[in-house]
Amino acid sequence: MKKIMPFLLAAVLPASALLAQTAPAPAPTIQPEEVEEDVVGSLDNDAKIAIPAFATNADVPTQTSAGSTSTLGFSVANVIFADLRNNGLFQPTGPSSLPRPALAQVQAPDYGGWRARGADMLVQGYVRAEAGGNITVGCYLYDVALGQQRVKAGWTVAPGDWRRAAHKCADLVYSTLSGENPFFDSRIAYIAETGPKDRRMKRLAIMDSDGANHTFLTTGQTIALTPRYSPDYKQIMYLSYTNGQPRIYIIDPQTKAQRLLLSASNPLFAPRWSPDGRWVLYSMATGGNTDIYKIPAAGGTPVKLTDAPGIDIGGSFSPDGSRIVFESDRSGSQQVYVMNADGTNQRRISFFGGRAATPEWSPRGDQIAFTHIVGNLRIAVMDPSGGNLRYLTDSWQDEAPTWAPNGRVVQFFRTAKTSGKTSLWQVDLTGRNERRLETPVDGSDPAWGPLRP
Repeated sequence: MKKIMPFLLAAVLPASALLAQTAPAPAPTIQPEEVEEDVVGSLDNDAKIAIPAFATNADVPTQTSAGSTSTLGFSVANVIFADLRNNGLFQPTGPSSLPRPALAQVQAPDYGGWRARGADMLVQGYVRAEAGGNITVGCYLYDVALGQQRVKAGWTVAPGDWRRAAHKCADLVYSTLSGENPFFDSRIAYIAETGPKDRRMKRLAIMDSDGANHTFLTTGQTIALTPRYSPDYKQIMYLSYTNGQPRIYIIDPQTKAQRLLLSASNPLFAPRWSPDGRWVLYSMATGGNTDIYKIPAAGGTPVKLTDAPGIDIGGSFSPDGSRIVFESDRSGSQQVYVMNADGTNQRRISFFGGRAATPEWSPRGDQIAFTHIVGNLRIAVMDPSGGNLRYLTDSWQDEAPTWAPNGRVVQFFRTAKTSGKTSLWQVDLTGRNERRLETPVDGSDPAWGPLRP
């Protein structure tokens, strides 16, 4: 898995050096360094952020999908604008509505001009083509009101990774202004659905957090269900049904090579990784009873964790790996339970009426998202003790929540009441910032991966 290398901008790429260049310079050998930052607090949600097109030292062709460095500078700014707009915290203005700063202004902003435009914050930067085809992207955040720099960083990336550099810049801005952990530079696996309602083709697909770089990983010849990224992003686990036989596969998203982890004659459900990637949870039905098991991710002998009458399904580890949240109908209806990772100390935590299903532990460890069923299906959250129930959505059928890497946004899929079509949605923890994530076809069973390495 490739890693994007950050560097300290002031140490290697002053604006004067950029201005002096008339052609791309050879890419320097740069060791990763810490981001240079001056954090002076957080902003209110109505912060107005100007994001003009990024400057360049020379408008030359690139090997990116965006074209020359000039058009690439516009595209980078537009990705950052979309990220910050879609998270609901800020009021960004994108490059289409703003003048493009000169390269000399990248490190010396026209604060007066940006104040006149009503900007509280300014995100600007540059793109530069390096020898060999790589792209360098510099990112600067300025406090317009105070007339000072807040943070800066840069990345040298392969041509195909230019959007990652834009997401990393958006993450830098988001983290600096909100005080929260980043999440834009991440990927999503989901089940792409096509065909008539009674004969749906279900393929495994992946994409960036904003829906870009979409790829189908399976052909649809067999049904794919409930995918999950491994903690290191190198593998995706999913459930497949081949001629009615359930199997758990682990696939490499780069090569599409896959291996069989488990095959059974009995129904299998909801495989999930442990936080360290060493174990896989799954459920298996036997003789009318469904229990939760774990098996080494490398293969081996399964360990049975539950043995209560009824249906136990849908395990999700806590971030530290010490506990598992799952659903069970042992009390007479679907409810949420928690147990230790070895299966001991099983106890119910949902006591608020209705049914509760598909629980998923937050990466922060402070909340559990789940599907609450009282007539309609809604996405809700509660703390790990079962208290502080809050609804995040209020539609006809929302289900299968999955967390953003920072634990501040929940993604799920929604089924339309009239057509039965499914689509991917996400909502932040306030429940106010809800939006649909565009996909080429219908989508279900989303799985948000961790922050990319």
